[in-house]
Amino acid sequence: HVQLVESGGDSVEAGGNLTLSCKARGFWYASYCLAWFRQTPGQEREAVAGLDADGGVRYADAVKGRFTVAWGKGRMVLDLHMNSLKPEDSATYYCAAEGGCWMHSGPWFTPSYWGRGTQVTVS
Repeated sequence: HVQLVESGGDSVEAGGNLTLSCKARGFWYASYCLAWFRQTPGQEREAVAGLDADGGVRYADAVKGRFTVAWGKGRMVLDLHMNSLKPEDSATYYCAAEGGCWMHSGPWFTPSYWGRGTQVTVS
């Protein structure tokens, strides 16, 4: 079965940097999207950044120019490099995946698979 395991969450000061990593196991689709979403208490989960198997990439407006999503070391590892962090970036960050998916404009894809989340706190 599919497992998404996040790591790297931490508490940092505003202006600092942090890298989150997601390892996808048991995910064997030829085309797929892997992405990061985030959620704060009482708010809806929102998309942050993601990649597809064909190299498509997409960012939420709130993180453009500060966050970079990239393939990490090893198969099916997705890293989120977060720079110039702001207190409003504080959230639980979730890794998400969907098969038969491509990054494009319009509504973000609806993931079928989610990780358990990792907490990022910026103060």
